Amino acid sequence: MKFIEELQTRILIGEGAMGTLLYSNGIDHCYEELNVTNPNKIESIHRAYLDAGADILQSNTYGANYIKLKRYGLEDEVSRINRKGVQIAKKAAQGKAFVFGTIGATRGLRKSDLHIDEIKRIFREQLYSLLLEDPDGIILETYYDLEEMETVLSIVKHETNVPIIANLSLHENGYLQNGMHVSEALTRLESLGAEVVGLNCRLGPHHMIRSLEEIPLPKKAFLSVYPNASLPDYVDGRFVYEANPDYFGSSAMKLWEQGARIIGGCCGTTPEHIKAVKKAVGNKAPVNKKVTKPRKIEINDISGVFTKQPLHKKVKNQTTILVELDPPKKLGIDAFMKGAKALKEAGADSITLADNSLASPRISNTALATLLKEKEEINPLVHITCRDRNLIGLQSHLMGLHTLGLNEVLVVTGDPSKIGDFPGSTSVYDLSSFDLISLIKQFNEGLSYSGLPLGQKTNFHVAAAFNPNVRYLHKAVERMEKKITCGADSFLTQPIYSVQQIEEVYEATKHLETPIFIGIMPLTSSRNAEFIHHEVPGITLPENVRKAMSAAGEDRMKAHQEGIAIAKELVEAAMEMFNGIYLITPFLRYDMTVELTSHIHTKNNLQKVGERNI
Repeated sequence: MKFIEELQTRILIGEGAMGTLLYSNGIDHCYEELNVTNPNKIESIHRAYLDAGADILQSNTYGANYIKLKRYGLEDEVSRINRKGVQIAKKAAQGKAFVFGTIGATRGLRKSDLHIDEIKRIFREQLYSLLLEDPDGIILETYYDLEEMETVLSIVKHETNVPIIANLSLHENGYLQNGMHVSEALTRLESLGAEVVGLNCRLGPHHMIRSLEEIPLPKKAFLSVYPNASLPDYVDGRFVYEANPDYFGSSAMKLWEQGARIIGGCCGTTPEHIKAVKKAVGNKAPVNKKVTKPRKIEINDISGVFTKQPLHKKVKNQTTILVELDPPKKLGIDAFMKGAKALKEAGADSITLADNSLASPRISNTALATLLKEKEEINPLVHITCRDRNLIGLQSHLMGLHTLGLNEVLVVTGDPSKIGDFPGSTSVYDLSSFDLISLIKQFNEGLSYSGLPLGQKTNFHVAAAFNPNVRYLHKAVERMEKKITCGADSFLTQPIYSVQQIEEVYEATKHLETPIFIGIMPLTSSRNAEFIHHEVPGITLPENVRKAMSAAGEDRMKAHQEGIAIAKELVEAAMEMFNGIYLITPFLRYDMTVELTSHIHTKNNLQKVGERNI
């Protein structure tokens, strides 16, 4: 192939940015649609890059797939837009440059946003459209997710013999978002048959150079690199890139020194940047040997400083009681601290603290957990939702918990913001509960989300949520099994209000070794029972329980007694099958969970006496 022959003997210059160049000119709608509505605009940009010295032009089809075009009502225009993109690039190239069909990634941060089978379908549609115009090659660019890249690369290799440039995007310097070092990832892409492997987008020249310093020259493939002009700034509501072309050109020299055979530009670059690259390395002979900079990873294991037996291990050998005590919605914690102390004295093994339950703001559970640990010597279990913090905030939060010595956590998705006190607020959900469990376990290996060393290994014990109040229990158990695969050490269930349901949970989960804490929340009144049954997501009350609470009427004492009686029956049934009991305190009515905690210990002691007398 002529393209491969060229790469063997010289450095090829790639094109610069298309989208950010259009954006800087005030165009803020679908860039790929311009292939049809304003082809002259796209051709003029290609020609500007050709005149600047680009040897490779890319079709303006980065986001021209079904999913992304659907946002603009253009999902039926996939073929036309892609074919037109190659046609325009070929016309601009005038036979003086290679033309590659561009296919961008579809997955974002969360894998769960788009199933791999859907990715295959939309990718094939775009690929076949591009191939109809006979491009010189295919460039896959801005792939953060290695699974997606490996999947689509395999499809291209199966469907065509044209050369492929496979460019990944880094989450952090030298690392993909799954924590894998880039050198390993590029080796995998080379083994799948990519003729060119490399990096594009996300980072500027400085960090691209540092990343390439740790990447050996491929055995068969060639290296490509398309850095951004710089890190972006945000000015007057728009992203801008400040790096000047001269700096970009001098950086291209260093990229060449690290073995790059193709050097182009990504976000923020212009024809002037490409002109500077051409001037700097256009006449350079390829680098065939390099010394790779060794990676230094220093991680201290300080797990020995945590001396208390983890809850998930304790519960395997004896009855263990967790009691949830919600942080107050208002300032002032006297009642909360009094309740926590009473629960400790009653024999609770841990106080668990929800993370803004029902999407309503409360006093920080981390702050209260720290006070419980320091003032009352209580072992707290801190809930963490995926709702309120983005990936940056979650990692910062985990580092903070570790620093405070709070290593028992419960991972939950979190109720959506629209059901809480501020329905207009944003639910983040950068990570799913599965993703967050995996992230915490990665922290236990001393590595951040992007694979960078944290300096220490954390020692988190991760509980996960299990909701048995569903129509198909086996589906909920399958989710449990997936969470176990991700690293869950134990499970806390939603409140259960039926002995039969406890038995069903036991039968459905008895094959699992991971311990389960059965959730029991005493009812305080008929109104409380009806609210939970009708309005709280994921909880259903049996008819007999609702009737029993209704019979208590407005008598507060009778309602209390009935609620306790129902809870005791459930506790006793749970204790027959499970060591873990998870009591949920309603409305800071800790007198109820104190009574239940004492009852559990009484039943447990009576059982031990009976066993000794046998």
